[in-house]
Amino acid sequence: MRARGVPALPALAVLVALTAGCAPHDGPSARATPGQASPTPSGYGEMLKKVDAAESAAAAADRDAADDADR
Repeated sequence: MRARGVPALPALAVLVALTAGCAPHDGPSARATPGQASPTPSGYGEMLKKVDAAESAAAAADRDAADDADR
């Protein structure tokens, strides 16, 4: 038997994420003047490498799934 509140969980998770992401912060960006470029955060280059690796892995998985579907 399926609970009635289960389908609402993904929508609730999105709402919470948007609320947390759009809430005012007390960090450096909150005090930055408009038009001033914010400095690149530390670890940004490493994070880009991880994102590229994840995208590459996802593309490889898609290719493997397509190859399996063709068989």
